[in-house]
Amino acid sequence: MPERRPTRILPGALRSLHTPSDPGFWRSPVRGARFTAVLGVVLLAGLTLLFVTGLLSYAAYNPDLNPVNDKTPGKGLLGFYLFSWPTGPHWLYRLTQGLHVTVGIVLVPVLLAKLWSVIPRLFALPPARSVGHALERLSLLLLIGGALFQFITGLLNIQLDYLFPGSFYTLHFYGAWVFLAGFVTHTVLKAPQAVRVLRNGIPRGEPDTLAAPDPLPATLSRRGALAMVGAGSLLLLITSAGRSFDGPLRRIALLTPRGGTDPGPGPNAFQVNKTAAAVRITPADTGERWRLTVRGPAGEFRFSRAELLAMEQHSAALPIACVEGWSTSDQQWHGVRLSDLAALAGFPDRPPGVFVESLQRGGSFRKAALRDNQVRDGRSLLALEVNGAPLSPDHGYPARIIVPAAPGVLNTKWVETLTFGEL
Repeated sequence: MPERRPTRILPGALRSLHTPSDPGFWRSPVRGARFTAVLGVVLLAGLTLLFVTGLLSYAAYNPDLNPVNDKTPGKGLLGFYLFSWPTGPHWLYRLTQGLHVTVGIVLVPVLLAKLWSVIPRLFALPPARSVGHALERLSLLLLIGGALFQFITGLLNIQLDYLFPGSFYTLHFYGAWVFLAGFVTHTVLKAPQAVRVLRNGIPRGEPDTLAAPDPLPATLSRRGALAMVGAGSLLLLITSAGRSFDGPLRRIALLTPRGGTDPGPGPNAFQVNKTAAAVRITPADTGERWRLTVRGPAGEFRFSRAELLAMEQHSAALPIACVEGWSTSDQQWHGVRLSDLAALAGFPDRPPGVFVESLQRGGSFRKAALRDNQVRDGRSLLALEVNGAPLSPDHGYPARIIVPAAPGVLNTKWVETLTFGEL
């Protein structure tokens, strides 16, 4: 019997078999058009919701009202403004931003699985076989780059880890438009194919271009892989969504800074984002010498806290809802209506907007502007007390703004000056 010689593999062929551009390099039996299509449909719904709620968050800042509310230089047509942000329902921003952040967190396993499922195509050669193929590759680059940038910066912002260079507000704004360009283009190009595959499967005789040509033995079915992705999303939902609720749900929100127990007992024992110590507010700043300055056509007025407490007091049950997605339940706020202060400033009939300045000397949003509809709402207060007790230093003592449906950063703490007028 003749001796069998081993097959000789040429060096060039060996290199080809071990480069990502070779289809044989990718051997997972899980990859396939249907697997990718299922993930794509989930992302289509989820990312659309993220973009819509992101636009609503942008609108909630009243970006056209005053430059201090919008940190986006040179935005041009990208900063279009659809409508004035309303004050009702009072939980509106709590809902929209809670959804934005929660859905973003839950979609992380889906996004990673989708990227994994199509990664062989990123290395395919030649880079462009036609104009249509080049457009598809470009949209994929914008989609993947934009999605990764938005998710990474968003997650860092949620965790209060500001590792990115520059303002999160500006970076996330421009990143959203880059992502949208890739998302819309890719959806137009690929959605019909994904729907066709989900309805009818791969046509007989047509190759599954996402499946490995030489797959390894299966250790997990595609349904099992989808179940793992779903389980990961469910775990993230359970361990993060509770930051928007008080009680037991907050205690299991282990993956967010606003999860766990509420900060201590008492009327002021609800979540706070920015502490007095963090912005260097001292007792000397908020003690007996503190005065609130109110400006308008009638002149400039200065009020002590005792004088403000002697004015007609009103109550409002409102939450605190922050851009990081966390919120509190309704707290009982007590203080002077902004509309009453506007009347003192010279606007007795139809109050305009107000420019608010804080004792805080540094950091973002130490100044903010509120619209006229926000000032006129009877629930908009210069709050002096909460839940029957004076504000704590961390909740804005001696006085803070509280407005229904407004982002937390516009509910300015440690208020020093209110200027009523056209903004």
